[in-house]
Amino acid sequence: MTQETTTLTGQSPPPVRDWPALDLDGPEFDPVLADLMREGPLTRVRLPHGEGWAWLATRYADVKAITNDPRFGRAEVTRRQVTRLAPHFKPRPGSLAFADQPDHNRLRRAVAGAFTVGRAKALRPRAQEILDGLVDGVVADGPPADLVERVLEPFPIAVVSEVMGVPPADRERVHAWTRQIISTSGGAEAAERAKQGLYGWITETVRARAGSTGDDVYAMLGAAVGRGEVDETEAVGLAGPLQIGGEAVTHNVGQMLYVLLTRPELMARMRDDRPGARGTLLDELLRWIPHRTSVGLARIALEDVDLHGTRIRAGDPVYVSYLAANRDPVVFPDPDRIDPDRDPNPHLSFGNGHHYCTGAVLARMQTELLVATLLERLPGLRLAVRPEEVRWRRRTMIRGPRTLPCAW
Repeated sequence: MTQETTTLTGQSPPPVRDWPALDLDGPEFDPVLADLMREGPLTRVRLPHGEGWAWLATRYADVKAITNDPRFGRAEVTRRQVTRLAPHFKPRPGSLAFADQPDHNRLRRAVAGAFTVGRAKALRPRAQEILDGLVDGVVADGPPADLVERVLEPFPIAVVSEVMGVPPADRERVHAWTRQIISTSGGAEAAERAKQGLYGWITETVRARAGSTGDDVYAMLGAAVGRGEVDETEAVGLAGPLQIGGEAVTHNVGQMLYVLLTRPELMARMRDDRPGARGTLLDELLRWIPHRTSVGLARIALEDVDLHGTRIRAGDPVYVSYLAANRDPVVFPDPDRIDPDRDPNPHLSFGNGHHYCTGAVLARMQTELLVATLLERLPGLRLAVRPEEVRWRRRTMIRGPRTLPCAW
């Protein structure tokens, strides 16, 4: 692939902008992304790792169009060293994130039954029981407490284990592997050892569930392998990201709580028990908080595509920014303001198209429970340190507070 390009009007293409992985304190919007949005609608970026440059789309309509367009695919990314944020790039066969149609639907169908609205509703009482146990421990020990360590991290890990079907005897080591993989401490070697341990365990578990009739994810995958709908390697590659998938809930809710704890008017609004009031503000916080550093996974143009007078050539890598789309003033008036009454709110925080987050319903349920339970059980909840003393995650793709010391 050549990285030469021209616009349809013969003008020079936009310059290639270096986009470093910024370590930002607090929920500040990435200033580089803000500049790229002003320069858009299409810009070119070079990220810290990989090779060459990539197109970046930041407008809401373009993000939705590209993520719904089969002319942009993910599978080709696994065979290329596309410019990227992650220093290490080892996609596994079976990963939904890199599957194009029809493989994506085939793989997703194997586990879709575990992530429906009905299943989330049925799981809710058990999730509340798990959460109550964690908060009981916090209340018993008294303030101060780091809510990330005591609640926000262990809760999603435990809920995911319920959905996945991790046997109780194995949960301690599975949770230990998961915490090491998502941690920013310990280094790449420790994370890689944890991945090897987890994926080895997943392989054994999928094999052991062959022919299963259960309704947890490992049972579904074992049955799907037995029926020949997915192979074992695909099943393992599919299960891994789902097992680790609670990380986003931990850090998204961490950011939400930080915002509420530093903006009294929003905390008062969140405590409002009018029907729908809390849900509307939760959606607005999901839209507003910067979920991640930089951008996620690239797509590759499978043929020439013309967009805004620019020809994206076959083979060009393309990124979309959901963070930028969520701040598009055409769709969200006064987008940098948190508006508790914003309605409608068609944010793209869970993605779009066939790569829409598999666990979105589960994540939303956990978010609702975490916010409601913590505010109700800890009515005087406040930061135990000054806002500027809260430590934020470093060198990570998912943004959020590393610690959240609170009193009540």
